[in-house]
Amino acid sequence: MTDTARKAPVTKARLNWNSYHVTQGDERAPNRAMLRAVGFGDGDFEKPIIGVAHAQSNITPCNNGLGELAGHITDAIREGGGMPQVYGTITVSDGISMGTEGMKCSLVSREVIADSIETVSRGQSHDGVIVVGGCDKNMPGAMIGIARLNIPAIFVYGGTIRPGKLDGQDLTIVSVFEAVGSFGAGKITREQFEAVERNACPGNGSCGGMYTANTMSSAFEAMGMSLPFSSTMSAIDAEKATSSADSARALLHMIGANVRPLDILTKQAFENAITVIMAVGGSTNAVLHLMAIAHAANIPLDLADFERIRERTPVFCDLKPSGRYVATDLHDVGGIPRVMKMLLKEGLLHGDCLTVTGKTIAENLQSEPDEPNADQDVIRPYDQPLYVQGHLAVLRGNLAPEGSVAKISGLKSIKITGPARVFESEEESMHAIMGGQINPGDVLVIRYEGPKGGPGMREMLSPTSAIIGKGLGDSVGLITDGRFSGGTYGLVVGHVAPEAYVGGPIALVHEGDTIELNAETCELTLHVPEDEIERRRAQWVAPAPRYTRGVLAKYAKQVGSAALGAVTD
Repeated sequence: MTDTARKAPVTKARLNWNSYHVTQGDERAPNRAMLRAVGFGDGDFEKPIIGVAHAQSNITPCNNGLGELAGHITDAIREGGGMPQVYGTITVSDGISMGTEGMKCSLVSREVIADSIETVSRGQSHDGVIVVGGCDKNMPGAMIGIARLNIPAIFVYGGTIRPGKLDGQDLTIVSVFEAVGSFGAGKITREQFEAVERNACPGNGSCGGMYTANTMSSAFEAMGMSLPFSSTMSAIDAEKATSSADSARALLHMIGANVRPLDILTKQAFENAITVIMAVGGSTNAVLHLMAIAHAANIPLDLADFERIRERTPVFCDLKPSGRYVATDLHDVGGIPRVMKMLLKEGLLHGDCLTVTGKTIAENLQSEPDEPNADQDVIRPYDQPLYVQGHLAVLRGNLAPEGSVAKISGLKSIKITGPARVFESEEESMHAIMGGQINPGDVLVIRYEGPKGGPGMREMLSPTSAIIGKGLGDSVGLITDGRFSGGTYGLVVGHVAPEAYVGGPIALVHEGDTIELNAETCELTLHVPEDEIERRRAQWVAPAPRYTRGVLAKYAKQVGSAALGAVTD
């Protein structure tokens, strides 16, 4: 598809602005014959053909139910005069693969999802595409594909899970990961441990706190690529089906108005997303994913943008993992529109950004109150935040010359200096943590888990949760060239770049070296003389690749630095 075709004029007579290449003219009789076999009739070939990509599967509760939402979408497309073409894409459950070799496939799945959406909708000359996703990588994968295609598009979030309940307390999947550490430390009984496991996940929906899935859904709503209020709805509530059908109707209007993703995905839209993520206490993965989406959209975005926005944006939503509430609690008190209206009032959002509703951010928020309700404390008053600055800090220094990302919410102290405890993999670190070999003041270094070295940049929810469960969350630091789950909190730094596999300084750390992790000054320092670091660098030899064939080998060859979003093109 040429750039000219991407922005060709659309009129009432040419809503099938792209699919007419497939359906019109005598020479396209074979194409039409095949379409007739899947339900097209004589009157359908002038209609816009819309791709409906969804990641339905029972691999994970995050995606178990997306097919039903796709059904509501296809019905609405037909009722609105379009022709839906439904196709599937993949998912990998981060929560289920966590702590295993399978977790290396999680970030890879982002690229496979993006490639599959681009491949199908480009290959079939779709006039628009609507993507329904649930688990963490569904969303950035979808948006990368959408940005590459630049045909009218909208994202539909499958919805969040409702919290589990035990003894009057809300549970999420992170409760179970932390229970592993608590049980290993003898703080809870086996009966209590098993009760947490059995009650944490009551049904369909993505993990319930402001973890990666809900962070990215919130970011997409803030960017204008999803309908207002849609990012915090429960997966099992009727409004999710209604919102999905409304999304299809909105997409039909976008096709009629020739509104494309790159009309919406501006630098200002990305800044809005980052601002909202800071306000709600979102996942470190948002840094990686937003930079990758910006790359696909040809928008300049780097770590400095996150740090600039962090410095001006307070955290005023009290959400898990470091806070008390879950996404459905936020939804009940106004959701992301309330958060956005408060930020808009303070001059922190670009209100003139276009959205999939056809209106601007400011127009969408016009009737929304600009103060939190007085009878709740999920959203705090703007002038009474949990933290006066954002919680996602970019750290640099001789251990991370290209940068690294720390989540600094929920901590008594945001700095530590201590001896390095060096591990060549996540599994090695878990054995040490669960075996009682980690002491207060230690700084764990988990390396060769980066995009190339892992490969796949595994999330470290298992070790970080075990540290929390053992009561070491405020006294132990952890740095890695891997990344963290949205459920992670603690004195932890991920995305350390350059990674160990390409000879980054993290590869040169020795057991017992002094490391300073200081989120107050945004520095990550290895206290070793420079001449000694250079001596170690001269002796360092790159390890053999862990995979030599297949998807992980291909990924390792193509993927770039985490500091640039770990992109593959």
